[in-house]
Amino acid sequence: MIPAELKYAKTHEWVKIEGDIAVIGITQFAQEQLGDLTFVELPAVGDTIEQGDEFGSVESVKAASELYAPVSGEVVEINDELEDAPEKVNESPFEEGWMLKVRIEGEPADLLDADAYAALIESEAH
Repeated sequence: MIPAELKYAKTHEWVKIEGDIAVIGITQFAQEQLGDLTFVELPAVGDTIEQGDEFGSVESVKAASELYAPVSGEVVEINDELEDAPEKVNESPFEEGWMLKVRIEGEPADLLDADAYAALIESEAH
């Protein structure tokens, strides 16, 4: 499942642009590769993230993985529920499993649309 209204980073984060706010999470593909998440580490509200830089990490029963910022901006909200319920990312990666909201300036560059992201994960699966 790759929602068409979202944009995607090659590092498997998704972005939903709502005006000057970008909602960020990890994709269905990413959470399937990781397995059951046990811990999510996110930046603090007020932190600034830069596109392409690490902004946090997730840990699962299989592995730990860094999260990379698909956009640049100021963190205005984090999903506090993930601290006690990281499994929300597995259960609902595009809705309840969102990770943070960032105030951005301008339109982010170098993000993939749903078709390009589908092609990327297809190529990684082989």
